[in-house]
Amino acid sequence: MSTALPALGFAGIGLMGLPMCRRLLAAGYPLTVWNRSPEKCTELVEAGARLASSPAELCREADMLLLCLADTAVVREVVFAEQGIAHGGRSGQLLIDLSSLEPTATREMAAELEARCGMAWLDAPVSGGTPGAEAGTLAIMVGGEADDLARARPVLMNLGQRVTHMGGVGAGQVTKACNQMIVACNALVIAEVVALAEQSGVEAGLIAEALAGGFADSKPLQILAPQMAESRFEPIKWHVRTLLKDLDTAVKFSREQGSATPLSGLAAQLMRLHGSQGYLQKDPATLVQLYRHKQ
Repeated sequence: MSTALPALGFAGIGLMGLPMCRRLLAAGYPLTVWNRSPEKCTELVEAGARLASSPAELCREADMLLLCLADTAVVREVVFAEQGIAHGGRSGQLLIDLSSLEPTATREMAAELEARCGMAWLDAPVSGGTPGAEAGTLAIMVGGEADDLARARPVLMNLGQRVTHMGGVGAGQVTKACNQMIVACNALVIAEVVALAEQSGVEAGLIAEALAGGFADSKPLQILAPQMAESRFEPIKWHVRTLLKDLDTAVKFSREQGSATPLSGLAAQLMRLHGSQGYLQKDPATLVQLYRHKQ
């Protein structure tokens, strides 16, 4: 029985993809990488990865293809455009999509990819941000066939501390939408809390410490409240545009399912307002600026 590690292809070397690839290389996986801006792959190539000229070329030697891309439109292009994965893929290969996408579109793309080249699809969005990607402590929620996940699990366990099978294709994306609804609404109310504390003469920098261990405690509180209180908006670990995109995905999917999400709908409006003021590419810690009195 062969103990050789499967060869991997990885598309999307951004804030999350870069540390994920570092971990896969450190674990000894043969890795080929592709990014629309090839210069972002330089560090990985110097560390031993091979650079592909197109998503189709990623498939040439890979057993599994991992994607970590911005949104549904970008994934669709990388998979189905000319020189996309569907043109280089074959039966027996496995696509693992770590991006956060629309669940309905994910199901449609998975069916089309299988029909066109026989490649199976796992949707495996992650939660934990860049710190989790760097430390390998992400929470990974997976949709797809159990046998496909069994193949992928050893790879995914290099990236996360927990891999949970949520159901068929698309179930991972539904779970990630639920995650982002909680995170985004939490971030907005934390911003309200910090601004209220500041305007009331309370030491806002102590809010997270004071509430630690109580019912109001959370990772977003411990991370965002001190950053907001100190107006510490750099370095950017994640983006307002990402939360907005995921909220829009959640609200759209809820309408398709006939489910009500009024709080998430309001959160999306507030996030869009904040983004329109020049914050789309900024860290969500900047949300506190929505509520501070403008001088």
